[in-house]
Amino acid sequence: QVQLVESGGGLVQAGGSLRLSCAASGSIGSIPVMGWYRQAPGKQRELVASIIKDDSPVYVDSVKGRFTISRDIAKSTVYLQMNSLKPEDTAVYYCNARYLSSSSYQDYWGRGTQVTVSS
Repeated sequence: QVQLVESGGGLVQAGGSLRLSCAASGSIGSIPVMGWYRQAPGKQRELVASIIKDDSPVYVDSVKGRFTISRDIAKSTVYLQMNSLKPEDTAVYYCNARYLSSSSYQDYWGRGTQVTVSS
């Protein structure tokens, strides 16, 4: 089992930047998939970006070219660099770790960090 703690959220003006961090309780090198999700008021949680072990990161279309996901295995931390922020990026951002088996998966979540972008 892994525990995830997000940080780095806050209030920023449109066009600004934030960097979110997700600190894991153990080594993230063995976690197959780690990602960032977000949930805006009245909307479903959506995948923002994910990084798959030994593979290229993937992004939702709305953040491509603006957000970058990365991980520091030595620090057991995953980051989400968010640039050119827009009001529609306002949401609670959640860190996710996903373990895979042959027929299912197990998700672990952080408590989330609020990102508010003002126009």
